Amino acid sequence: MLHRICVIAAGTIIAGTGSAQLADDAYPEGAAIPKGLTDAETAVLAASPLTAARSAGIPTGNVRSVAEYEPMEGILIAYEGPSSWRAVLRDMGRHITTTGDANLYVMCDSTNEAATAQAEFVAAGAAPSRVITKVRRTDTIWMRDYGPRYIYENGVRAIVDHTYNRPRPNDNLLPSFWGADRGEEVYTIPLVHGGGNYHLDALGGGASTSLIEDENPGLTDSQIIDLWRDFQGVETTLFDALPAFVDSTQHIDMWMQIAADDVIVISDWPLEPTSSWDTTCDAAAADFAAAGWTVIRTPAIRQGGTHYTFTNVVMCNDIVLVPEYDNISATYSQQAFAAWESAVPSKTIIQVDCDAIVTASGVMHCIVMHVPENSAGPDPVAWLIEPAGGVYDPGETVDITWRTDDDNGVVAVELLFQAQPFEPFQPIAENIADTGSFTWTLPDVNTQSGVLRVVARDAEGREGGDDADALISITGSSCLVDVNGDGFVDPADFNAWVIAFNTNGTGCDQNDDGVCTPADFNAWVLNYNAGC
Repeated sequence: MLHRICVIAAGTIIAGTGSAQLADDAYPEGAAIPKGLTDAETAVLAASPLTAARSAGIPTGNVRSVAEYEPMEGILIAYEGPSSWRAVLRDMGRHITTTGDANLYVMCDSTNEAATAQAEFVAAGAAPSRVITKVRRTDTIWMRDYGPRYIYENGVRAIVDHTYNRPRPNDNLLPSFWGADRGEEVYTIPLVHGGGNYHLDALGGGASTSLIEDENPGLTDSQIIDLWRDFQGVETTLFDALPAFVDSTQHIDMWMQIAADDVIVISDWPLEPTSSWDTTCDAAAADFAAAGWTVIRTPAIRQGGTHYTFTNVVMCNDIVLVPEYDNISATYSQQAFAAWESAVPSKTIIQVDCDAIVTASGVMHCIVMHVPENSAGPDPVAWLIEPAGGVYDPGETVDITWRTDDDNGVVAVELLFQAQPFEPFQPIAENIADTGSFTWTLPDVNTQSGVLRVVARDAEGREGGDDADALISITGSSCLVDVNGDGFVDPADFNAWVIAFNTNGTGCDQNDDGVCTPADFNAWVLNYNAGC
């Protein structure tokens, strides 16, 4: 059930291409740019309202979004903000690269900053080989709101990008840079959005607050939900946003975190038990409980104009980084620690002092983006995209397109074709570069059962492959089957044919006399020729 309260918005934000942008000097190095809008940004957006960037295409493969509690290759951050904020990043990085067993990808504005960041993380105790710096200018530390959100498309990692709801040009363009740098497809979902206002599980469920309606006034709720379904393969529930005077971001990650397929941690407000924001959290907790989830409550405190949240955590493989605050009673940090131990008993709960950053309206979840591991672990993944079946003439050319993925990178690709069932696959191209496309001249064969295959190989010799979604038909003249590929149809083909049949588990007794003999091969060839 969806509960509604009055949403007190910080202002209608419509962002996208063609927007007025603040100059780079609006985000000086070391500045404490808050997660919410600055006065200058509010003025820019008021003077030049924007629309979301249009989509150039949507995913066509089978899409599954990746939950934060799933295996991660790394965590992506921007090395921004004052020294106290960077100290929080370094503390997080130490745990992520050691106990968390993940890479830390650090976006830096310059080569000098990259060298400094590398040295500072290592000095703080991070694993040196796991701190990976990238030189690409960013405006702010708030990576969750503008960074790349991952999906698996037919098992291959891809990125869904949105229009950042802030006029921060370098931040907004970061996912395009990241995708190009890693060779990953980037899809643009036509939504104005801040990524912290979305949580999802690994089973196709998602949650956001009604802030998304205010940011996209030209879309209905159902249209917004449809977009997330099309691009991310999820069914999204919209919950009430907390009032802006309670939480200026109105993002769901400030009061909710999905911890497992059926476990969720939701804020409770012990000092304000009758408030509308406590009612919102209670109602969401009741909805999840009614749906069969285990709901764990953790305290949330407002003090001195700051929202101290304990749901804004970083899950990374076997660890959960949970905020700890000295500015409020230690009792609440202790209660939060116990709540997270109860929510994910198999993980190590690590508290990180976040007093320095929480006053800027965000905590640890707000400053990271998750990079999932390859869907097949150490093995390559391949997806043959085109052609997905079809009827062709001999000598016709067709572009074969594919995508691959691997934990350390694909070093070679092989393209293969099987003209008839039980024939060996014959090479179209061997040991070629993983360019994603190859022009194939179709052979002079007659088949309605051709199978096209792509095989990806990594440096360790591991392989992963994929076949076209439908059979390939070629209207050629050749009907005889050269099973062993020596250029002749002769008794040697019989042995290869028997091996192919038995390897496929079908047997080779074509004439039903109880044994496999050359007569079966002749019967098969006759039957095949009769169909030409």
